[in-house]
Amino acid sequence: MSDKETMQVYAQAAEDYAERFAKVAEGDIDQFSDLKALFELLPDGGLVLDLGCGPGQWAAKIRDAGYRVEAMDASPEMAKLAKDRFDLDVTVGVFEDLTAEAKYDGIWANFSLLHAPRADFPMHLARVYRALKPGGAFHIGMKLGEAEARDRLGRFYSYYGEAELIGLLEAAGFTVIRKRRGNGQGLAGGHDTFVILTAHG
Repeated sequence: MSDKETMQVYAQAAEDYAERFAKVAEGDIDQFSDLKALFELLPDGGLVLDLGCGPGQWAAKIRDAGYRVEAMDASPEMAKLAKDRFDLDVTVGVFEDLTAEAKYDGIWANFSLLHAPRADFPMHLARVYRALKPGGAFHIGMKLGEAEARDRLGRFYSYYGEAELIGLLEAAGFTVIRKRRGNGQGLAGGHDTFVILTAHG
C-alpha cells in the first residue's frame, strides 16, 4: 500500500491511532479469539509475519505468546512507534516487498490489505500464499462493502463482500476454516462492518 494520501493520514495520525487501538487491543475479547484461532494452526515457536503491523500492538501480543515475529508496515511513523512502544524492529515496506518463499508459519494481515487496490489484491494474496510454508496459517481482516472509496480522512479503501473475499482466498489456494463478522468504530469515526477470516494454505 503506497497511496500517497493514505500514507499522509497515517503519518499525521500515528500517535492518535496507536493510542486508540492499543486500548482496543487490551480489551477486545473477539480479537483475542482471532489470535487464538491463528495460534491453533502454528507450531510451537513458529515464525509469524505481521503484514501491515501499524504501531505494533498485535505483533507484540504474538511475540509475547511465545512465537517469533517479523513485522512490516509502509509507514515509517508507525514503524517508529512499534519500536518505541514494543521494541519491535519493523521493516518499512509495501505489500509488493513481500518476496519470501515458504518462510512463515503464519501471516497476520489485520485490516491492512484493505488499502490495496482491488486490481492488485489477487497478486497480494499470491505473495502471501508463496511466503507461507505449506499449510501455513493466514489471518485477514477486511471491511465489508463494494468497490473502492476514500473515507472522510482521505484514506483509500477496497471493500469486498464476504462470499467474494472467501472466493478470492480459495482461488489463491487457501482453505478458509473460520469466519467472524463484527462492527467497530475506526479512526475516521464511522462504524464499519467487517469480517475476519482464518485460513491455511
